[in-house]
Parts: sequence; C-alpha cells; structure tokens
Amino acid sequence: MKIAGLDIGSRTVKLVVMDGSKILLAKKVLNSHDPLNTVFTLLDGASYDYMVATGYGRHLINEVFSCTIISEIKAFALGSRAVYPSCRAVLDIGGQDTKAIHINEKGKIVKFEMNDKCAAGTGRFLEIMAHALNYSNIDEFSKAACTATKAQTINNMCTVFAESEVISLISRGAKREEVALGIHRAIVSRTLRLLNRVAPSGDVVFAGGVALNECARKLISEELKRPVFVPPDPQIIGAYGAALYGQNKR
Repeated sequence: MKIAGLDIGSRTVKLVVMDGSKILLAKKVLNSHDPLNTVFTLLDGASYDYMVATGYGRHLINEVFSCTIISEIKAFALGSRAVYPSCRAVLDIGGQDTKAIHINEKGKIVKFEMNDKCAAGTGRFLEIMAHALNYSNIDEFSKAACTATKAQTINNMCTVFAESEVISLISRGAKREEVALGIHRAIVSRTLRLLNRVAPSGDVVFAGGVALNECARKLISEELKRPVFVPPDPQIIGAYGAALYGQNKR
C-alpha cells in the first residue's frame, strides 16, 4: 500500500510517498497565499492509497481530503528517529517557528517546546536580514557569514528592531559579513537555549529549512559539543514521519 505523508508548512509544502520501507516520491514546493491550490499542484500526478497530513495547514487539508492528521511534533519525532535511531533530541527551525523535542530510547516524546509566538530566529527572519544586508539569497548570506573572522553583536531579535540595528551597524562602517555572522550567532544562541531547556543531552537531529544553512549548521555543531545530524533533505522529515505514521496505522 502506498502511503503519502504531507507536511503543509508556512513556507513550503512537502510530500513523501512510501511503499513499505521504500520512498517512491519526495518533493516540495513553496507555499503561497492559497495553500490548498499549492497542495493540489504538489499532489498532481502522485499515486497513493492513504494520506497522513501534518503541519500548519493539516486541518484545512483534512476538510478537503479524507486523511488522517497528526501534529508536527509527532511527525518530526517519527521521521528523525527513523533516519537516526540514536536521536534523543530534534531541533526543527522552519519558516515561522522553532521546535525542540526530547525523545527517549524507545522513541517516545518526553517533552517539547515551540517558539511559535514570534518569528525571530526562523527562516523568515533570516530572509529579512539577508535582504537588509543586500544579499541576493540565503545561501549567499550564509556563505558570507562563514568567511567572517569576527561577529558584530546583534542585541535585538525582534524582526523590525533587528533590521534597524543591522542598517545602523552598516552605516557605521561594520563589514557585511561580520554583521551576517552576528545575526547567525544571535539566532543560534536563542535556539540552543530552547533546545538545552528541553533536551540537554543526547544526539541531535537538526531538521527544517534552516538546517540547509551552512553557517547555522556549523555554529550549532560547535556550540552544542554533542553529535548533531542533518538529514540529506532536512525539509522532508515531517512529511516522512507522517508517512511512517500512516504505515503503522494501516
């Protein structure tokens, strides 16, 4: 039986279709003002027998499709544990929120917290800061930060105030790459406080769109001083976990 896992996030929509332990299809598209239409576009041509949805838009999808829905916490825990069995902590930094999850040796969720009240430190925050520094994309922004030999201090994590602070630093002659590194350090510091509060020990799986950011990966590995694993495609872990849940329930 073909099981589809669908993760409708704020910035991207991801799809994984599995048959047994084999992944038949994995793809993603940017979300839009019309998430339902985005889902229809993503599902076009995909063949499956049963669907499990997760993410921000799971309730909307459930109204249209006959499917099961699960929380993002459960989906990311299942997906991370399946890829890295030694995983005891999951850090997911997505477009609009950050999740920290503690799982035990049996894969059960022990504790979790979400930074979902503010977009500070998320993918959207990074996009805005990259634009403020006139970088063409996140990849260029991240690579520039990696070249800096020192970091400028960023005190504000509110998007509006941080953007003003960045502009002020540049106007005073600060190097762009040093500001870029300062932004990444501020984000990582905020994120790791959340993770260490929830899961202070054990192997970590770093998932979500920000896990594609070279500088963020480097800083998190250096600061944590414990194993940090990044999946080959960190954005599909939630969809993969949803598909795995569907397999176990059929």
